[in-house]
Amino acid sequence: MVTTPDVGGTGVGDHIDEAKARYGGRWTSEKLDILERYLDAYTTALKNQRFQLMYIDAFAGSGYVELQQNDPEATEFMRGSARIALDIGDKQFDRLIFVEKDRGRCDELDRLSADRPDRDIRIVHAEANRFLHDHHQDWRRWRGVLFLDPFATEVEWSTIERIAGFDALDTWILFPVSAIARMLPTGRRPDDIAPGWVARLTTVFGDDSWRELYRQNPQQTLFGEVEHERDPGVDGLLDLYKNKLAMLFGARFLKRSRTLRNTTNAPLFEFLFCVGSRSGKAIGAAQRIARHILENL
Repeated sequence: MVTTPDVGGTGVGDHIDEAKARYGGRWTSEKLDILERYLDAYTTALKNQRFQLMYIDAFAGSGYVELQQNDPEATEFMRGSARIALDIGDKQFDRLIFVEKDRGRCDELDRLSADRPDRDIRIVHAEANRFLHDHHQDWRRWRGVLFLDPFATEVEWSTIERIAGFDALDTWILFPVSAIARMLPTGRRPDDIAPGWVARLTTVFGDDSWRELYRQNPQQTLFGEVEHERDPGVDGLLDLYKNKLAMLFGARFLKRSRTLRNTTNAPLFEFLFCVGSRSGKAIGAAQRIARHILENL
């Protein structure tokens, strides 16, 4: 176990969804089911390869997810991603790195690690983006899976670029379409968006390409001012992010993804997948597994 100092938050515009921070929902079970199936298939596929296998959970939580039931007084606890990765049995991960910014959740992960003294588990008390930017590994010897499961808009585009350069980590990204849509009002000029949200949007997309989501309204106001608007919903902003991933990862980006919805069927997140290795054989195998899970779960 290794614990490093906390390096602070992500600054203005984190826009954390407190409901997600406290409780999961049906979409949580769906997300974790996809992850578990992929981890199981991934480790089985690579168990006879020369690489050591690593799992990195960049927003690890406490190891459990609290699910609120119909009764407001009742809750159910289910295994979180950290415990799921630990429980993979056919071929265990050689090393598991759980990154968590919250000290209380790190303490819970420490207890989880203490229960598995035979495993190489490293608990890192740090902000996820900073950890991934600073992480160095001999990727000639290691392959693995990275799970990016932020509370909201914490994942920075520069972090995605850093990960793509490892050429080693198959990456699942939970992209918060609902939170970002709330930061992009449909009937407002881009320049009217709050400065903190502008900064956060630019950090998430890596540039100001999100402004392209707004187009000029053909109808002017009574005072002759030009109005701008963006199409309602999340399709445009999701397409923009997917196109950026496709340009960065090339053939390693899987176009097929999974929309995770709330109880009213509104989209909350998009679950996206990118392959780490640049090997054509590895890309094909990883994408076949991921696509099958996404389409058949």
